[in-house]
Amino acid sequence: MSFDRRQFLISASATAALAGCATAAAKPAPGPKIEVFDKSIRDLIDADITIEALASGYTWSEGPVWDRKRSCLYFTDVPQNTAWRWSEADGAAVFLRPSGAPAEDTSGFREPGANGLWIAKDGRLLIANHGRRAIQAMDIDTKVRVPLADTFNGHRFNSPNDLIETEKGGIYFTDPPYGLEGMNDSPLKEQNANGVYFLAPDGTVQRTLSDMSFPNGVALSPDESVVYVAQSDPEQPILRACDTDGGNAHVLFDFSPYMSDGPGLPDGLAVSETGHIFQTGPGGVFILTPDGKALGRINTGKGTANCCFGGADGRALYMTAHDTLMRVQTRTRGCQWA
Repeated sequence: MSFDRRQFLISASATAALAGCATAAAKPAPGPKIEVFDKSIRDLIDADITIEALASGYTWSEGPVWDRKRSCLYFTDVPQNTAWRWSEADGAAVFLRPSGAPAEDTSGFREPGANGLWIAKDGRLLIANHGRRAIQAMDIDTKVRVPLADTFNGHRFNSPNDLIETEKGGIYFTDPPYGLEGMNDSPLKEQNANGVYFLAPDGTVQRTLSDMSFPNGVALSPDESVVYVAQSDPEQPILRACDTDGGNAHVLFDFSPYMSDGPGLPDGLAVSETGHIFQTGPGGVFILTPDGKALGRINTGKGTANCCFGGADGRALYMTAHDTLMRVQTRTRGCQWA
């Protein structure tokens, strides 16, 4: 299957991407709103809450993660090979450039930058690095990186996309071909599947799913018994749930009926302490129950790539929506704050 995923994601967006980043005081974003499908959503978010636009001017913003120690957010602009740092005090500033591979090593890549990020339990920044085709760990203060995994069965990964760490230090990550020119048809592609993997604390790598066309966002239930994986495929836009070893994999939510509602595909996601799933999809961020019922949508008006909980108490949801970093306050917390 061949399609221009990025163009598909942003085609219905009215805002053109800008070359730089203009940061201003937080202000209401034009148009975004909370859509109520079920009244119980009000336990999780105020339906009349303001959705703020914090910074804009990105080509495609991705991978947000909140740093509790430093009270700031890191996120990536994948096509621009740049990672950004945002804080309430300082706004947005370049954090890493290049975020992925240096310019001289980007031949054959359509997106050489870093994508998903996560703060590890040891304080390092975990990076799903398209351009290096690896999972890395970086000391945030020195910015020194070390590779944690870059091959499976002797073959290089496609372009690791998103990741999450378990309480015991294992890492689940997805490996679609989005970073490669031609994606599935790239001559650089070595893996025989677009897989979901588990990197154990001892460094061994296991492929847990191999039957997804474009696995993307990955998250865990609060008790870590369920792994959620989004599939960014316009022909089969779904969220799957499975056991930790990939068993019992099933469709938890099908976004097909919503595909004409607005730009976007199921991509990144975040899970609250109540087990509710904040999953990006057409039109913004869907709020789903643990058993896959849609309670409503945070309609950003843009193709929305990812989201994470953050802020002082973990109740702010930060959203990377095409060219804009957005925020909305919720009535729940991210499960890592529980």
